[in-house]
Amino acid sequence: MTTEAVPHLPFSASDATPGSGAVALASPRLHGVSSEAMVAALRAGGEPSRLRILTLLAEGDLTVKDLTGILGQSQPRISRHLKLLTEAGLVDRFPEGAWVYYRLADRGAVGALVGGLIAALDRADPTTSRDLERLAAVKRAHAERTAAYFAAHAGDWERLRSLHVEEARVEEAIRSILGNAPFAALLDVGTGTGRLLTLLADRYDRAVGIDASHDMLTAARSELDRAGLTRARVQQGDVHALGQPRDAFDVVTIHQVLHYLDDPGSAIREAARALRPGGRLLVVDFAPHALEFLRESHAHRRLGFAHADLARLMEQAGLELVEIRDLPPSPDRACGGDGALTVTLWLARDPRILVASDTHSKVTT
Repeated sequence: MTTEAVPHLPFSASDATPGSGAVALASPRLHGVSSEAMVAALRAGGEPSRLRILTLLAEGDLTVKDLTGILGQSQPRISRHLKLLTEAGLVDRFPEGAWVYYRLADRGAVGALVGGLIAALDRADPTTSRDLERLAAVKRAHAERTAAYFAAHAGDWERLRSLHVEEARVEEAIRSILGNAPFAALLDVGTGTGRLLTLLADRYDRAVGIDASHDMLTAARSELDRAGLTRARVQQGDVHALGQPRDAFDVVTIHQVLHYLDDPGSAIREAARALRPGGRLLVVDFAPHALEFLRESHAHRRLGFAHADLARLMEQAGLELVEIRDLPPSPDRACGGDGALTVTLWLARDPRILVASDTHSKVTT
């Protein structure tokens, strides 16, 4: 999780307005669907309650509890609908501690088929409109709970933020070091409140945020809702075992996560595994410091990282170091009684090159 990325709530409870951003699955290319798969998809989704569920899941991740409140149906009935939709490949299921989140499947021809059908729905239809209004109320309640959580921890976060460079400078540096060129897929490891998913939303086609904390994922979902981002999703996961496909992402970010880990090298190797040939890994963390209270009171396992230490871990993961940038604190922060922290950015790339031919593609180094 990213502690310094929470200076204030970047949303209010009234900001959660599902439906303001249209479903991001419009205009899919419908081809390559077998007749059997199409019949199964249409049979599973072609029931009024299940179509309503699919429409709601196109707006973001929801639990059985959320859906029972919106649709006014019992938990067993909603669970049965979700089971059928999951078995048909229309919905994905993601356990998160004691909770289970569901989302609209976004892969393959069947996912495109369902996305096209949902995009064609009239959002002014009385049933759809009413469901979306109830969804807005549910998401406002989520945002209120998140606001209470952050309010309870505001003092600690404010103290940590005062120790290092302003977040605006860090975010500017992140965008700068990654460049202006768009890319297809982003993976944010330890996504925290999902700030990087929104910061880089104009650069990627799709994004996944991973975090171990249910509270942080709740905050991230509220942030994505506020921003109207349906191209990004978050899920619970382990930085040492991300559960993502190999060679699936163009950019992987690890923002203020490694100092919490006993084995940062393992996290870097796992991130490198998820990179496509030519993909880039960006690590943002603290330079070496001597603030022992961060270890004692805030669970920091490492008091920063030297340039060479992170570079070595990246090279051991098979990556090539591209650039290192240091962001020292401004003079007013550097004079603080607790000392000050420099934030460092390390950018590396996967040296493999994807070579295409007339008949196949292969990876070379």
